[in-house]
Amino acid sequence: MSEALTSEGVGRLARRPEPDSAAGAVTSAGPRSIPRIGVLLAAGRSERFHPMTGGGSKALVRLGGLPLVERAVRSLLALGLEEVIVVVGYRASPVAAVVGRIAPGRVRAVYAEGWEAGNGASLAAAEELVADEPLFLLQTSDHVFSEGAQSGFIRARKPAVLVDLSPEASAWGEGTRVHLEGTRVLALGKHIERPAIDCGVFLLPPTVFECQRRAAAEGDFGLAGAVTRLSQTIPVTAIPLPPGSWWQDVDTPEDLRAARVGLRRSLVRESDGPVSRYLNRPLSTRLSSALAPLRLSPDLMSFVALLLGLLAAGLLAAGEGVVGGVTAHAASVVDGVDGEVARLQIRARPRGAMLDGVLDRLADAAIMAGLALWALARAPRPSVVLVLAVAATAGALLSMATKDRAAALGLVPAPERGLAFLLGGRDGRLLLVALGSLAGRPILTLIAVTATSALSLALRLLLVGRRPRAV
Repeated sequence: MSEALTSEGVGRLARRPEPDSAAGAVTSAGPRSIPRIGVLLAAGRSERFHPMTGGGSKALVRLGGLPLVERAVRSLLALGLEEVIVVVGYRASPVAAVVGRIAPGRVRAVYAEGWEAGNGASLAAAEELVADEPLFLLQTSDHVFSEGAQSGFIRARKPAVLVDLSPEASAWGEGTRVHLEGTRVLALGKHIERPAIDCGVFLLPPTVFECQRRAAAEGDFGLAGAVTRLSQTIPVTAIPLPPGSWWQDVDTPEDLRAARVGLRRSLVRESDGPVSRYLNRPLSTRLSSALAPLRLSPDLMSFVALLLGLLAAGLLAAGEGVVGGVTAHAASVVDGVDGEVARLQIRARPRGAMLDGVLDRLADAAIMAGLALWALARAPRPSVVLVLAVAATAGALLSMATKDRAAALGLVPAPERGLAFLLGGRDGRLLLVALGSLAGRPILTLIAVTATSALSLALRLLLVGRRPRAV
C-alpha cells in the first residue's frame, strides 16, 4: 500500500492498524448493528467562504468552538464508529493536522487525487480502506446535525440515504434532490422535481466505487451520480430525518450563522423545567456559545459554578442578602454551562456528569448552611432554624438521589418536567433562595425550600415506575 506523500504532505493512503497495534483497534464479537468505519469528505474548495477564510479551507471554519471537520469527526465517533477516514484535498495539510490530533489511531486523513473534479472523485480515495466492509457511513464535513438526528439512520443495516422530506425553501434550492418511489431511492440530482433532499449522510457498500467509476467515465464526477447508479443496481432506502431533529448544510456565511443559532437552541433540553427553560437557558446558552472558542474544560466550568455557590453561601452567612441572592442565581445559571460546553464540544462523559453532581450537592449544602447562619442572627428559636436547615439540605440531596436511583434501577422516571413547576429541583430551589434573599427573609426561604423539596420528593416516589415505558 502506497504511503507516498503529496506535495502538501498528506499521505494518500493510511494503513489500517493491526489489532494489537498501539492504535488499539476496537473489536467486537458477532454482527455489528452499525458500520465500523465512517468516511468524511472534506476536500472541497467552497469559493463562497473565501471572504471569511481568506482562501483557507471551509473545513476549518469554527462552529461552537470546533472546526467543522472536527465537529463532524467527533459526532461520528460519538455514534459508535470505530474508525473515521477524512478525505482531504484543498488546503490538505492544515486540515490533516487538525484531523491528526482528534483521536490518533482511530482517525486519519487520506489525500484525494483529482479532488477538484467533484466529491465523487474524493470518495474514490477511500476505496482501499473500506473495501472489506459490508457497509460504511459516508458524510460530508460541512453538514451539521442536532443530537440524535443520525442515531436511527446509522442502524439501518442496509444501503440508505438520510433525507429531509420537508425541507425549507432555502435548503430546497441548494440541496441535492431525491427521486423516491415509496421509500426506495431512484435517483439523486439538482433538478429532480421531488419533495425531498438528501442530508449528506449515506450508508453505502463498497460496490459504490464501481458505480462511481462508471459515472466518472460518463463525465459525472459528483457523489449524486455514483449513488444514483448504485440505486439502479441494488435497493437504496430513503430514511427520513427524525421528527424534531434539524440539520444544516453550511455552504455560505449565512448558513454558518443559521447553524450557530440552531446549535445554541439545541442546548435547551426537552426535560428542562420552567426555570431552566425560560430563565436560565437564555443566559447560559449565550454564555456557553461565547466561551466555546476558548475550548474550556466542562469540568472547569463545574468548579466555577461550585465557587459561585460557595461565594453565595459566604455572602448569605454574612447577611448580605441582595448580593448573596444574585450570586446564588448566578451559580444556577453557570451550573448549566458545563453541560452545554460539553455538548458543544461533543465531550460529554459520564465521569464529568458525576463530578458535576457531586459539586452541585456541595454547593447546595453550603448555600443552605449560609441561609441558616443568616437566619440564626435574627431567629428567636435557634432550634427551629437548625431543623429547617437540615430539612432543606436533605431535600436538596434527596432530589437528585431519587432521580439517580430510579435511573440506576431502570424504573420509568416520574414526569420531571411537570414536577419542575413545584420548584423542588435545583434550579427552582436556587431561584427560591435568590428571591427570598433579595426580600431579606432567610427563615421563610428555608421553609419554602423545605416545603417544595418535600412535596416534589413525595410525588416523585409516588409516580416513579407507575407509567408505561415509551416504545
